[in-house]
Amino acid sequence: MSDVFISYARSTAEQAGRIAEALRGLGFGVWLDDELPAHRGYAEVIEERLAAAKAVLVIWSAEAVRSEWVQSEADRARAERKLVQLRIDAARLPMPFDRIQCVDLTGWSGDPGAPAWRKIVESVTDLIGAPQSAGSPLADTPPSLPSKPSIAVLPFADMTGADGEDYFADGMVVEIVEALSRIRSIFVIASGSSLSFKGKAVTAQDAARQLGVRYVLEGSIRKAGSRLRIGVQLIDASDGAQIWTNRFEDTLEDVFALQDKVALAVAGKIEPTVLDAEVRHASARPTDNISSYDLYLRASALSRGLARAELFQALELLQRAIALDPNFGLALSAAGSCHYFIEMFGWSDQPEQNRRQGIDMAHRSVMAAGDDADVLAAASRSAIQFERDLDGAVALVEKAIALNPGCARAWLSSGLVRTRAGDTELAIAHFETAMRLDPMGPSRPRQLMLLGVARFQKGEYREVIALMKEATQQTASPTAYAFLAASYGHVGEQAAALEALGRYRTYSPRPVEEFGVSLLSSDPNHISQFREGIALAEGKVASGRP
Repeated sequence: MSDVFISYARSTAEQAGRIAEALRGLGFGVWLDDELPAHRGYAEVIEERLAAAKAVLVIWSAEAVRSEWVQSEADRARAERKLVQLRIDAARLPMPFDRIQCVDLTGWSGDPGAPAWRKIVESVTDLIGAPQSAGSPLADTPPSLPSKPSIAVLPFADMTGADGEDYFADGMVVEIVEALSRIRSIFVIASGSSLSFKGKAVTAQDAARQLGVRYVLEGSIRKAGSRLRIGVQLIDASDGAQIWTNRFEDTLEDVFALQDKVALAVAGKIEPTVLDAEVRHASARPTDNISSYDLYLRASALSRGLARAELFQALELLQRAIALDPNFGLALSAAGSCHYFIEMFGWSDQPEQNRRQGIDMAHRSVMAAGDDADVLAAASRSAIQFERDLDGAVALVEKAIALNPGCARAWLSSGLVRTRAGDTELAIAHFETAMRLDPMGPSRPRQLMLLGVARFQKGEYREVIALMKEATQQTASPTAYAFLAASYGHVGEQAAALEALGRYRTYSPRPVEEFGVSLLSSDPNHISQFREGIALAEGKVASGRP
């Protein structure tokens, strides 16, 4: 019996044959239904081969999605935990298969080093074991780097030295790989391939070359009585530089909870760290040979400070990136965010056009990358600001957090949505979660400002002043100065309030009352609270609330 059963729709027989031959070339035994014997019933043979296979490779296509046969075979494979799925067109997968990892093999030409193909081979290998052919191209040829940031989590070193205790270290690798795999913007090597390096004397750079990744996460575990210390470090394999490190300490009361905690923290920090490193790599490339992804990275670096000139430059780069790849979800999302900030800060000569384009970019981004937490988080801002759709915004952030609980930007957007919904306590909790996940990244100023807005709704003006002043040390934003002015007004420091108002008007032509209210909930008390603060700042009313 063959180890791999391939399920596909008849219209994609050519692609299925090409995939089968590629797997056979690597030494796997593969069965297609074009090998049915003439003397036996169709359903009988399918049932037999499906039951005997160790891996079921489902090729999703527009026709396969409508096929009861393919769905039945996929459902059996899912139930028996031997499903590997790929797609070869843009057809939407049926439930529940749309919630299971699916490799996009659209346009694959047979390249054995293609990242998507390698991921399929790794998944099949995890289920079956190493292919029978030791001299396969997979083993002999180092793969090329994927088109997006790529990472492998190497086996953690158990420094305790006790026999039979390495299960925790291996489990830690699996948990971190699973958490990272939820981040659509990063290519993650499966844990089975990562753990194949266990016990081998191999450097991080050698492992990265063999696996075809740019970044490697290493770790070590040390036990001392009932306590455990876990150290991790992220290596850029292009030059061997350590670009991030952290240490976790806890008790062994609940090892699974500890694994979850570390995996979540690592996933939340690695994505922005890797993106920063990718920006540095992109900046060193010649501008006359730039790709859509390079344009996106350059735009990301420009837009972080939310400065007027840089936002417009970022939008221009993103428009070029989208022209090269109209379905680049991250670029569409980033362009929508640029329209959001340009319109909100009053920097547009045509705000209605920015509003329409922001909505369009957000909708297109969700269609192209609706399983990316960052994309959904950005779309929630468009929903609440441009479309006044609070329920839709809540649904988007809830889905973003469910997809990637380690995504700091998803928690940040959720806090913004909850602020606008008037659920101030929940908003503060979500902002604080975002800050725990990404305490020192480029999103820090915005975290401080949005937390300040939520605390303003609670009347905690001294706390707001501290938060906004810290934010202004890192960026110049109308948000910080608007709420500094209102808060200083409420605490009776009119000179400081007038200075903050002057700084606000340097950065935004939008009336400050209108701007501040746009970030608060629709509660009349919150609106009057801000307007009163500005009136106090300007000396239009006596100090102190009536």
